Amino acid sequence: MAKQQVIVPDIGADAAEVIEWMVQVGDEVAVDDSLLVLESDKASMEVPSTLAGTVVELLVKIGDSLTEGAAIIVVETAHSAPEPAQLTEETVEAVQAETPVQAEAQEAVAEVPDNQTVSIGKHSVLVPDIGTDDAVEVIELSVSVGDEVLEGDTLLVLESDKASMEIPADASGKVLEIAVVIGASLKQGDLIGVLEVADNRSAPQTSVQEPKLDVPEVMSPAPAEPKAAAVASAPVAEPKTASSSSDVVYAGPAVRKLAREFSIPLEQVSGSGPRGRVLKEDLHIFVEQRLAKPESERVSSGAGIPTVPAVDFSQFGPVREEALSKIGKVTATNMQRSWLNVPHVTQYDDADVTDLEAFRVSLKDDAARRGTKLTPLPFLLKACAVALKDNPKFNSSLSPDSESVIYKEYVHIGFAVDTPAGLLVPVIRDVDKKGLWELAEEVLELAALARDKKLKPAQMQGACFTISSLGALGGKGFTPIVNAPEVGILGVSKSSVQPVWDGSGFAPRTMLPLCLSYDHRVINGADGGRFMNQVVDLLSDIRRLTL
Repeated sequence: MAKQQVIVPDIGADAAEVIEWMVQVGDEVAVDDSLLVLESDKASMEVPSTLAGTVVELLVKIGDSLTEGAAIIVVETAHSAPEPAQLTEETVEAVQAETPVQAEAQEAVAEVPDNQTVSIGKHSVLVPDIGTDDAVEVIELSVSVGDEVLEGDTLLVLESDKASMEIPADASGKVLEIAVVIGASLKQGDLIGVLEVADNRSAPQTSVQEPKLDVPEVMSPAPAEPKAAAVASAPVAEPKTASSSSDVVYAGPAVRKLAREFSIPLEQVSGSGPRGRVLKEDLHIFVEQRLAKPESERVSSGAGIPTVPAVDFSQFGPVREEALSKIGKVTATNMQRSWLNVPHVTQYDDADVTDLEAFRVSLKDDAARRGTKLTPLPFLLKACAVALKDNPKFNSSLSPDSESVIYKEYVHIGFAVDTPAGLLVPVIRDVDKKGLWELAEEVLELAALARDKKLKPAQMQGACFTISSLGALGGKGFTPIVNAPEVGILGVSKSSVQPVWDGSGFAPRTMLPLCLSYDHRVINGADGGRFMNQVVDLLSDIRRLTL
């Protein structure tokens, strides 16, 4: 018995992240069994074992970044392969007995030198020029051992992040060996398999035929947000029955990456490629079908929640029906998802903003000279930024698996803007590093872009916390819904002058109603109380904002 390490082969990238283990300590592995899955910014790839034996140690963990030559696992093998110079006839036979596919493949290569005519005998098929020096993943095997193939028949399908390629046979014959597995990465010149050629013909060692490219026509995708919303709210369907005996979904790395980005369950997608392979078009069609479903199905159903029954309102009187805007649909879906998934708690308080309002009004002329307008929102942004830094739980998110809390080292705050098309939430970045005048200008600029439908997606992403202000619309309070995956949102209602006891009598003071909603999985009542108290204190005495 001997212990040996399996290392990362040439992966065609500088580094790739470990995203999945496919073996555990104690597992028996054979040569070419997949050990783990690596993912670079361009492709996902399964790393096969180069040894047969028992896994005794995992040397890396999920999330590690690996490069070519890095050790992956330790395998206890039955025999220790000697150095080539020490190989005897007996040890050669022993090694060949352990790895018959590789041994026969090497034999086949030795028997068939370049450009030599082959009669009845073995012929090795190699990967032709595939237009790249990088390794490309095997996503489908089109033949099995024992199959009869003709020259030009497809043997396997390779897929890079740009195209799918069918690799044809360069000779006619019977498939004796297949030297690769699905998930393996191949380059030009790598061995695919061995054919038994039955007739006299020239069978060059490398195929002169060009691989057949299967480059799907990319459909115009729906906007990212509606896509994500539609998929996230789609009812969970029973997985479709695979067309083969295997439960493996045939899809390339680019397709799998896109599916992960939009939380699309691949097992529910019908593949239109060869042998049911899932293409990018299939993902687009899947999403379009979800978007085409009635709103009641996409928003109200799922997780055992009954749908609202349909009612013909016209039987009671005249009606008028208008289609929801895309923004309206996304907002409805997001609010429903947040309300169903986040256990909400809301706390209420009033901030005495008498001095703040007096100071703000005194700066009216300065604001006019600067070509801007100083509203209460920049003060609210600054107060929340200070409170977020002092109360880091509010500047966090729960991990998708609910096993950890992700604390953010930046302070980006979104603010809700009412537009003719619906509710939009632009995000101001690094609020803690900006002054009131800078915030005032950015608030006006982003609000104008939102109303003109000119906000870019990047300007609505990355918020740690949200402020929803009803401003002059009125009301004494409301329950804002947390904009998950954020864990808190501050609702602001209309200020009013009220009599407040100052210790010796009642005095008129401008009071601002505040309501703080938060995710009770991350934040408890004491955390919420401390955050709200600090915001109230900062707004009541704006000198504290300078500390």
